[in-house]
Amino acid sequence: MKSSIWYPYAQMKTLSDIPEVVSAEGVTISLKDGRKLIDGISSWWAVIHGYKHPKLDKALQDQAAKFSHVMMCGLTHRPALDLSESLIKITPEHLKHVFFSDSGSVGCEVAIKMVIQYWINRGKPEKSKLLSLKKAYHGDTTGVMAVGDPDDGMHSLFKSILSQHYFLEAPSNNVNNDIKTLDSFFKKHHQNIAGFILEPLMQAAGGFNFYPAEYLTRARDLCDKYDVLLIFDEVATGFGRTGSLFALDQTKICPDILVLGKGLTGGYLGLSATLCCEEVFDAFYDDSPEKCFMHGPTFMGNPLACSVANASIDLCLEDGFLEKISIIESQLKNELFKAKSDCIKDIRVLGATGVIEVLDEKDLEGVQAFAMSKGVWLRPFSRYLYTMPPYIVSKEELSKVTSVMISFFEN
Repeated sequence: MKSSIWYPYAQMKTLSDIPEVVSAEGVTISLKDGRKLIDGISSWWAVIHGYKHPKLDKALQDQAAKFSHVMMCGLTHRPALDLSESLIKITPEHLKHVFFSDSGSVGCEVAIKMVIQYWINRGKPEKSKLLSLKKAYHGDTTGVMAVGDPDDGMHSLFKSILSQHYFLEAPSNNVNNDIKTLDSFFKKHHQNIAGFILEPLMQAAGGFNFYPAEYLTRARDLCDKYDVLLIFDEVATGFGRTGSLFALDQTKICPDILVLGKGLTGGYLGLSATLCCEEVFDAFYDDSPEKCFMHGPTFMGNPLACSVANASIDLCLEDGFLEKISIIESQLKNELFKAKSDCIKDIRVLGATGVIEVLDEKDLEGVQAFAMSKGVWLRPFSRYLYTMPPYIVSKEELSKVTSVMISFFEN
């Protein structure tokens, strides 16, 4: 019988029965058939504080008792006001304004529209192209598909309908060579480039490419030199995933626009925030209605989402938060690097992310079922078997995750 639900990233005709979740608490997902699984990937990297967290539950319940939603066009509310103030406080001083959306993909769409209209409002409409990177992923909606990897990404099927932007090779450990290439490209095309969008330190869904912070520092200098706005997509990297509260904290720079999502609400509700600097905001701050920013998701700044996000940020600022991630990183390095197999191409760890890359995606066939049989939830893609656990994971729970990853190759 065909499913009434159309599930993501799956061929529905060959999709096997999907386990039904009946409850979740801590790092454990409980299934209808009685099985319990340790969530090794934080429900697509979002459930950073674990499931059924008492402080997040309470924030949600308290707000629901007041009101669940109001539109933010012509109205405002305290949870959104508090969240905008908190985000401005915990991000670099250069970022002064916050635009809310309901997903990371839409948050990146907002960033793209901001940079293009910024130059229109400043009288330079010819600056209408984005520069992106190979191995990039910024979401599945149409605008951001156009700045994802055009050849090896999951959206090449739609290339004929997408806006055409510029791409350079993904950053490597050869920073001097990468920056030389970037400088040459800007010199040739900067008159047409509105912004440079990238995932700092870690390109996640595009293949877990980790690269040095020095690249970001020198890219910032080049953006200033050639008058190009810099966008950091920290939907995946934000709120601790790379070992610092934000990946940008491992540099001494600030982007002109910063996009946050996923862990923003601790994985409770969809919400994203697109922060920008004063210079960007001021290009829209005008007596002319034609210069205002014409974007407004129905559920932007949802009070339930904002309330739980405020509570999630409080947890991120508690003593020991980053130390816990450092402990996870050390454990991942100590355990994952023990994996041995001729089919393994590379093993790498950054913050609370551990990746085993294989030579051929066929080498990972059966790994999800194997992990479930051992009581662990993993969802590899392409050539990458990875873990991005909730930060509350215990040493024993994380060891179970890594041992399953390793034992798959032993078997």
